[in-house]
Amino acid sequence: MWVQLPLVAPARKNMIATDLKTGAIFKENDTPFLVLKYFHVKVSRGSATVRVKVRNLLNNSVLEKSYMASTRMEYADVVKRNAQYLYNDQIGYVFMDPETYAQFTIPEDVIGEQAAFLLEGIVVQVMYFEDEPVSVELPNSLVFEVAYTEPGYRGNTVTNVLKEAKLPNGTVVRVPPFIKIGDTIKVDTRTGEYLSKA
Repeated sequence: MWVQLPLVAPARKNMIATDLKTGAIFKENDTPFLVLKYFHVKVSRGSATVRVKVRNLLNNSVLEKSYMASTRMEYADVVKRNAQYLYNDQIGYVFMDPETYAQFTIPEDVIGEQAAFLLEGIVVQVMYFEDEPVSVELPNSLVFEVAYTEPGYRGNTVTNVLKEAKLPNGTVVRVPPFIKIGDTIKVDTRTGEYLSKA
């Protein structure tokens, strides 16, 4: 269960490059970046450098950046709030704030590939940067009912053989042969992989 975070800016505004651990969010040229991977590189002669793999939270592009270890960085003022997904239309994806019941739309380019696992009624976390939604975080796994899949074959006992299964929202996931229409399955929303029968 997620905890609603208050809409307050963090007390610290500055950090140095060595603070850019995985999950940190910083601002560069008025753009917020989320650190996906952090590497500290120490050269035998010379100062240490920091390499990070980051995601631009405004356009979802993934980049690699390098900094001197002592480079001063600026924290990005971001907040996360719970929201319930309702439906999508021509404008984007409509969510509701569970506290105020206010509805708001997030454009498709902000949702990105995660749209494949949005189901009506699920609760997600929306990240805001300067009061604009810039990212949506789904739970790491969700349970779906299989809307359609071909029947498995009795003689097929090979464990690594997978078949396609269609979820209610049209997303296709590869599942073991014993899964049938109407079964509920747990899917990893980060990779799109089948995890288990639910």
